[in-house]
Amino acid sequence: MKRAVVVVATLLLAGCGANKQLTPAAGASLPQKPYGATATPTPAQLVTASTQARPTRSDELLTKSEARRSDDFDLPPPN
Repeated sequence: MKRAVVVVATLLLAGCGANKQLTPAAGASLPQKPYGATATPTPAQLVTASTQARPTRSDELLTKSEARRSDDFDLPPPN
């Protein structure tokens, strides 16, 4: 019973977030533009992860099959 109450409470709390545009607080402004940038980033640009933070997946297909070279350090375990 206790587990069911915790699950229901978690679901209710997860659904109570507000979905609205991000704006600076009253009386505050956006951060200054970064050094070397031509314009101040928008709130959407500030919360979007960069390519360095979330790199894209590289699906490099094997185009040519090659035999593995011998591994000099692949030794059997000592007795």
